[in-house]
Amino acid sequence: MSWSKILFSLDGRITRGQFWKTGFLMLLLGYLTSFALALGLHGIHEQLGMVPQVLVLPLAWIGLAVSVKRWHDRGKSGWWMLIAFVPVIGPIWQWVETGFLRGTNGPNRYGPEPL
Repeated sequence: MSWSKILFSLDGRITRGQFWKTGFLMLLLGYLTSFALALGLHGIHEQLGMVPQVLVLPLAWIGLAVSVKRWHDRGKSGWWMLIAFVPVIGPIWQWVETGFLRGTNGPNRYGPEPL
């Protein structure tokens, strides 16, 4: 699966490794952007201007797409992402399901087993 499909499509399945790589890259991008703006290093603050606000929507979409594909790999609907809104246990449940548990063996209704 291409990176553009991993990042922007809601279809298909991805492995735990792809999930963690994408999450790490998103975290790093968000952290570096925030850090640069907060410190205003070397006049970057004026040059970047609206970058954090512009990055919010693409980063949110990427997070949604990657999480949906992990739920698909577990054999569940992407709507299971809403479990994160259940106080305390919801985010933990989602983290364990999408980040640590193996997907279903072989093809399921969301596509073939990712490589």
